[in-house]
Amino acid sequence: MYEPTIDALRRGAAAEAVTAAREVVEAQPQDPVAQRLLSAALRMSGDRAGALAAIDRAIELLPEDAQAHMERAGLLLDERALDEAQVSLAQAVGLDPNKFPAYVMQAQLAVGRGDLDQAESLIKTAARIAPEDPQVLALEGTLALRRGNPDRALSILSQASQRHPDEAILRHALGFAYAAKGHYAFAEQAFRGLLERYPSNPLRAMVADLVRRQGRPGEAVDELLPILDQGGDSPALRRLIGEMELEAGRPDSAVVRLKSVLVEQPRDRRTVVALTEAWRRCDQADDARATLEMLLAGNPDAADLWYARLMFEPFASDNAREVVERWLAAMPDFVPALEARATIHQQVGETEQADAIARRITEINPGHAGAELRVVDNLMRSDPDAAVAQVESLLARAKDENVKRMLRQLLGRTFDAAGQYDAATATWAELHAEVVSQRLPLPPLNDGLPELPAMAPVPEQAPGVAFLWGLPGSLVERVALTLDNARLPLLADRFGSKPPRDPMQRYGTVAALTDGSLDPSFLINQWRATHATRGVSDGRIIDWLLWWDNALLLALRPHLPEARLIFALRDPRDMLVDWLAFGAPMPFAIESPEAAAEWMARTLGQIADLRDGGLFPHSLIRLDDIAHDNAAIAQSLSDVLGVSLPALPAGAQGPDRYPAGHWRHYVGALAPAFAALAPVAERLGYPAR
Repeated sequence: MYEPTIDALRRGAAAEAVTAAREVVEAQPQDPVAQRLLSAALRMSGDRAGALAAIDRAIELLPEDAQAHMERAGLLLDERALDEAQVSLAQAVGLDPNKFPAYVMQAQLAVGRGDLDQAESLIKTAARIAPEDPQVLALEGTLALRRGNPDRALSILSQASQRHPDEAILRHALGFAYAAKGHYAFAEQAFRGLLERYPSNPLRAMVADLVRRQGRPGEAVDELLPILDQGGDSPALRRLIGEMELEAGRPDSAVVRLKSVLVEQPRDRRTVVALTEAWRRCDQADDARATLEMLLAGNPDAADLWYARLMFEPFASDNAREVVERWLAAMPDFVPALEARATIHQQVGETEQADAIARRITEINPGHAGAELRVVDNLMRSDPDAAVAQVESLLARAKDENVKRMLRQLLGRTFDAAGQYDAATATWAELHAEVVSQRLPLPPLNDGLPELPAMAPVPEQAPGVAFLWGLPGSLVERVALTLDNARLPLLADRFGSKPPRDPMQRYGTVAALTDGSLDPSFLINQWRATHATRGVSDGRIIDWLLWWDNALLLALRPHLPEARLIFALRDPRDMLVDWLAFGAPMPFAIESPEAAAEWMARTLGQIADLRDGGLFPHSLIRLDDIAHDNAAIAQSLSDVLGVSLPALPAGAQGPDRYPAGHWRHYVGALAPAFAALAPVAERLGYPAR
């Protein structure tokens, strides 16, 4: 009676199975098996509502049938009705405590919703029934991965895959485990194997993402294009392909693809950002203006479109001003638009207008950080005592601890503007002392070098190599910005989230070089070995160092003689005050001003030794009198490097700092620290007092 239906189901003949099952149900309407078979046939044919109705009828006829509840759960999972599916699974287990698939499905649901403790309990139960089942092993590995233990996950899943090489569920989990460990090539191999056996667009997209992560965006695009050809076109996919084309250096095709997406979804920020960059790389400003104007006509309140539109006008130009005025006409009192107008006023020297807008922003959005700070900056120029009162008022209202810390740092600067130098010093010192445990320790310094090796001859046609470094407060960051603006090969990744893993990044290198446990040639080889991952292809590099110690000369003199050292320098006492007031590119800990001064003095002593002894080719960029003159900084670097560098645009160097000699206001408040710095300051050519 059931054989025709079962045979059709086995062959995948959905229509034939539905016909055969309906005939059985018509002949035996009270038969629960017939209803289950009809449900399976309808599910195969795509009629999920009919399939659910048939399985519900089967359960009504035979409520104690655990398998029927399991099949109902499967249908509900197809429809993403997870809570209802969980109820059906629980009923299946209640009817048959050994219903292994129910435990597996419940565990999968628990993992999916993040209930890892329940998932672990269910996996253990399933393992008691079938400990070597691939589904159980896949769940154990996935659970380890979700709990942040990719090594254990890899161990479980790789061993299981060796025992069950043809199990797709294990290869799927293993691919994710490899990806979590950053082994993208192995993850790609795992998912490619699945893709060959079970072609699907989600698997193809996953492979493309893994290829992209390995730095092959062009190949990733090629992986995704078949999805478009197979009718899988969607704005999200076109946007993804456009982003990858941009990464692959194909901005022209990226523009075409991304523009089609933006026309359909003009408020999609991700598309706006990618397309703006593609236009910029193709130098298609006219197309950008025309497209954005067309979209703004229909979406005048789309802020991201206005941001993008501003990108294609010269900064602070009349055209930029006109765009901002139209933005404000479309979105009156919209704070970002007001900020844009205030920035233009500031850049062209219209300080009063910028301050007026800042006050307007604080009326619209009380507590707006940027506007409040601009108001305070204005008060520091016109009424420093009022600036102190304003910041104290903001502090009283602030609730977030990070905001309070920022305001206390600013309070110190208002004390400075008001001539209350003791109060400024106490405020800054207290702030730095509070966060010592959250900051990097000061880099260690050697206590005495062994005899330096001889300088090796400079290789012919060696690529240009330089190392940039400056103490906190030296304003070395302005030197770095100038080099980067000139498109020289500056690398600042040592200060980012993914620094190079070479000895020049590690604190222990100083001691290892001086005691002989680190071979100097190995250090240079390791440094060069990171070039590829840092994007250096021709050996040309200006490496901005996290720390400096003359111990590095043990490696540089014999193994990298073609390099040049570039040190940014200011009066050491000005550097200390700047460090206390404004912080540094790398957040080093300051236990006290005196401790910071002692470390600075020892470090600067090494710089003086290097200069006086001619220990290595170097240049001192003295920023005392040029720190606020972008053209002068560019000229100083041009003289050092032998190339002409453009000056940074006005305002690009960040907020103004204290002028040279400002340290003299602190001769009382920082007397012990200045006493530690005076000898090395004089040695470097600065006045003792």
